Amino acid sequence: MTTREQRIEKFNAGRPVYQAVPKAESLARTAKDRKICDSLEDAIRRSGLKDGMTVSFHHAFRGGDFVVNMVMNKIAEMGFKNLTLASSSLIDSHFPIVEHIKNGVVTKIYSSGLRGQLADEISKGILAEPVNIHSHGGRVHLVKSGELKIDVAFLGVPCCDKFGNANGFTGKSKCGSLGYARVDAEYANKVVLLTEEFAEYPHHPISIAQDQVDLIVQVDAVGDPKKIGGGATRMTTNPRELLIARKCAEVIFGSGYFKDGFSLQTGSGGAALAVTRFLEDKMVRDGVTADFALGGITASMVALHEKGLIKKLIDVQSFDSVAAESLARNPNHIEVSANQYANYSSKGASVERLDVVILSALEIDTKFNVNVLTGSDGVIRGASGGHCDTASSAQVAIIVAPLVRGRIPTVVENVITCVTPGENIDILVTDHGVAVNPKRPDLIEALTNAGIQLFTIEQLCERAYSITGKPKEIEFTDKPVAVVRYRDGSVIDTVYQVKA
Repeated sequence: MTTREQRIEKFNAGRPVYQAVPKAESLARTAKDRKICDSLEDAIRRSGLKDGMTVSFHHAFRGGDFVVNMVMNKIAEMGFKNLTLASSSLIDSHFPIVEHIKNGVVTKIYSSGLRGQLADEISKGILAEPVNIHSHGGRVHLVKSGELKIDVAFLGVPCCDKFGNANGFTGKSKCGSLGYARVDAEYANKVVLLTEEFAEYPHHPISIAQDQVDLIVQVDAVGDPKKIGGGATRMTTNPRELLIARKCAEVIFGSGYFKDGFSLQTGSGGAALAVTRFLEDKMVRDGVTADFALGGITASMVALHEKGLIKKLIDVQSFDSVAAESLARNPNHIEVSANQYANYSSKGASVERLDVVILSALEIDTKFNVNVLTGSDGVIRGASGGHCDTASSAQVAIIVAPLVRGRIPTVVENVITCVTPGENIDILVTDHGVAVNPKRPDLIEALTNAGIQLFTIEQLCERAYSITGKPKEIEFTDKPVAVVRYRDGSVIDTVYQVKA
């Protein structure tokens, strides 16, 4: 019979052996405020950031974001080099990244889109390696597959407690849903929260949880919520966009999918967002209630929800302050992560439940391929966003766009850059007419029976060219400046540098 000590020794062979730790030392290791950093520089040092690592950010504040520039400027000041920048999206105000590229701080970028001076410089070939442009769902797939490995996530939140429980709909600077940040919080090796203010522990409801957060630093401001609803998420007053939106609503009514319990999403862009304005009267008159609205949630969707016309709002990103405030007060306004929203390799993405999605386009060609990334000059000026995620999953994917913008045709023979393939697009609605993809004879029949005049997309292209003339071919160099990733991670197109 072995002694107790011998049995313990045998069991523990090769395993860590318990060592008594004085309680005072144990308490020091688990101090209540051990996550709190004295400064942003302190947070960066404690995160273990090294040259060559990947840093990530979210874009819930859109045009009002302060965090990307604040953190990247400090990282540059501290002398870090050769970093991969993996923000869920980058916008006009992130132009200081240009200098960080020139100085070797940033050498690789993953993003759903680029705009402004940063996009201009990248289009000119400032980066040695092409930018990876992904969809919102595609970004999650890249992260979960291990291709995009986030070393340190810097996530701005308006308010959290001192242990890291946070959401985006309490505090002074409400941004609403933290749907994109939640993915980074789950998969990043280290998570640093930047917050404006602290709440009592435990802060709830919880969007980002304490067991995901390593470090917290208080800063003066993480963003300006007044600028969330600008640009592509503005609610339009443009008469032509409103005309297109009204026509789109008529198409939805005649499609056969407008019935009690239907679901919808509106993408960014004035006409797409305005469609909800024209749904209300018909929904009331016909006794139609939508089961849910999905995606970027707007004030107009909140209004329909609070009138009982949309039962639930599923929110990956709040497009304005009204939506952010609704998330705080309406129990059926539900926050979801980008994985739950649109990742095709998740166990269940909400886009798979969509009936109707209304999306915008910079260009659409006669094969129904859609470009939402590059302008008519070949320069990057947009974002993939959730475009291909929703178009591939919804029962009916509708593009709303003017036939021409200025002297530039929107309907063309071949798009400059394909972000969403034509087989996933069902209907095009313009101010000059409606075209249905020939692959959807059911929609052609339904809309014809509803009295909506239809054109072929080739007819709309000819009409556009008759107004603007056929555009000249753009000359490109052989240098790729961006690769466009489809939602499954495959490369669907490449953007090349425009010849000077």
